[in-house]
Amino acid sequence: MWPLEELDVPALRRSGLQAVPFRQFVLKANGRCNLACSYCYVYEGADSSWRERPNRVSPDVVRRTATRIAEHAAKHRLTSLQINLHGGEPLLAGVSNLVAQVGAVREAVHALCGRRCAVEASVQTNGTLLTEHAVAQLADAGVRIGVSLDGGTPWLNRRRLDHAGRSSWAATEAGLRILRGRPEAYAGILSVIDPDSDPTEVYTSLSAFEPPTMDLLLPHANWAFPPTAEGRHPYGDWLVRLFDLWFDAGERAVPIRLFHEIIALLFGVPGRAEAVGNSPMVAVVVDTDGTIEQVDSLKTAYAGAPATGCNVFDHTFDDVLDHPGVVARQLGTEALSPTCLACPLAEVCGGGNYAHRYSPVAGFRNPSVYCDDLGFLILHIARRVRTVADSAFAP
Repeated sequence: MWPLEELDVPALRRSGLQAVPFRQFVLKANGRCNLACSYCYVYEGADSSWRERPNRVSPDVVRRTATRIAEHAAKHRLTSLQINLHGGEPLLAGVSNLVAQVGAVREAVHALCGRRCAVEASVQTNGTLLTEHAVAQLADAGVRIGVSLDGGTPWLNRRRLDHAGRSSWAATEAGLRILRGRPEAYAGILSVIDPDSDPTEVYTSLSAFEPPTMDLLLPHANWAFPPTAEGRHPYGDWLVRLFDLWFDAGERAVPIRLFHEIIALLFGVPGRAEAVGNSPMVAVVVDTDGTIEQVDSLKTAYAGAPATGCNVFDHTFDDVLDHPGVVARQLGTEALSPTCLACPLAEVCGGGNYAHRYSPVAGFRNPSVYCDDLGFLILHIARRVRTVADSAFAP
């Protein structure tokens, strides 16, 4: 499957292609979730390897992972790295265990690198298990808390149900209200776009929880499992409506990562997100058994798509850097399809999220399944930004 089967990694290295070190380490603290969201890319995707892995990470895996991260940081002389605690629902592992996991990484990194490498830590939770005590413990340990939800009302979160089919909204809302009281620990809100929801209602209701940032994700779909919304660019239409509301709010607007990334790319500033742009992938996942994988979104492509064949006991993170799937995601425009390379938006769109390009015939060498949506959104943002810039510099 191109580009994996056709990539000659040793030849690429000999030709001068340098590996970009990992700087974001996603650690699976818990392998199960207390919710059963209908669109979940881990438990509803094509890859079901989670069934074969432990519910919770062991102390041995934590120690070995910490050592491997420290080795990677020392070898590449990193000045900062990120630890992201994920699941499933990571809080099911217990807050004290999460704090200990972050502490183990910090201790290992500082032992090898001294204090020159800062270790930033965060946890991504559905918010249902956030309590005053949990938030205080995480805040005191310097662990920032991001919450996943799809809006600030029960109806907007109608797909976020527990395993008995009950709404998770009341518990999530309670957790968010607690988190608002500890702004130093509040990382922001992550939402999956639902074109059946009103974007104005989504943005307004989420803004009421005063998040420092928001991130909007397209549902993880591809050419084998396409999105279900009808129309030429339904997700683009939705995002354009929200963008106009956000853009017109000016300084009062909550920062939205997707919009900031697109505007920066339009001005030639290198991006840092997977959703757009051609920046090299710098994130890697360690599962509960110590298996090292690429990002979870690839689980929606086919069984085994995120696999690297590596684990923290037998391999270094530098071994993973030479995996063809990782190399492909660090090639930038060279990994794009001919259609994308011929597109004037290629430097901004970047082919979209890598997972959204997959088809059973051509692998990942396709435009995004959201190609029309991304093009519609980018061109709209470009027009709005240009109008403002023209008026600002008019005589």
